[in-house]
Amino acid sequence: METQKRKKSLRQSKSAVLIGRYSLRLLYFSTNIFMRISIQALLLLCCLSFVSTAQVRMPQPSTTSSVKQDFGLGTIELTYSRPNAKGRRIFGDLVPYDKLWRTGANAATKLVFSDPVEIGGKRLDSGTYVLYTVPGIDNWEIIINKGTKNWGTEGYKESEDVCRFRVNSIKMKEKLETFTLLFTDVKPESCELHVMWAKTEVIIPITANIKEKLKLAIEEGMKTDKKPYWQAAQYYYEYDNNLTKALDNCTKAIEANDKAYWMWLYKARIQKEIGDKEGALASSKRSSELATEAKNDDYVKMNEDLQRKLNKKR
Repeated sequence: METQKRKKSLRQSKSAVLIGRYSLRLLYFSTNIFMRISIQALLLLCCLSFVSTAQVRMPQPSTTSSVKQDFGLGTIELTYSRPNAKGRRIFGDLVPYDKLWRTGANAATKLVFSDPVEIGGKRLDSGTYVLYTVPGIDNWEIIINKGTKNWGTEGYKESEDVCRFRVNSIKMKEKLETFTLLFTDVKPESCELHVMWAKTEVIIPITANIKEKLKLAIEEGMKTDKKPYWQAAQYYYEYDNNLTKALDNCTKAIEANDKAYWMWLYKARIQKEIGDKEGALASSKRSSELATEAKNDDYVKMNEDLQRKLNKKR
């Protein structure tokens, strides 16, 4: 009996030890899992906090601007960054004299020409270029370069210059806070690109030769059933200075569209240039009648102004 009791007690002791061991292991694993979950939760919380912060969009110190200007028979696209003066002295300090400048901020200023142009007396093929400048006190050096992937002046190579020329520096009366590039005086064959910041301005002249293209297009069009009489009238009057052909084509265009008051006014102007005042008056009156019917006050006024001038010369 004693022996059986001792055996039973021994078995109970072993069971208690095993249970204790398993309990310790369970406690260890539970604690380990809890710690892992806690760490993962903390990391997730940090990530969510970071994402939340990253979603806050702040204004750019130098905003990007893109301008697309119709010019000639194509377009010019301009992309650049616009820094602000912020009370700083610009030229001769922030932008040193006689040093290469990206002409703006951040990436180099980019120009895209859809058609060939002439800039600074140098012909440029259609394509993408970057605009660099070297500011000076009295004049600036303008540089058109092929380094379209350059970040600012980094990567600039003189061997990639397409053309270099100088333009005079102009002092402006009013201070301009934000760096600005602006197309002005846009005409069929010429325009100006103004570079302005603080109290300094330079003007870059750009030209395009479209006469030959227009002439070829009109000649080809005349071979078709739908002849471009109206476009031909404008070409011969505005580009070729051939008043006889301009009048003939304008008359034919009106025959196809007798209610076109703008064509009648155009014809009156050609007749005035030729010296046919009576014919010009008759065409202008017809234009005015049609414009009145169409409720186009602008053309009514233009005809009144033309008739007033014609009547003075009679």
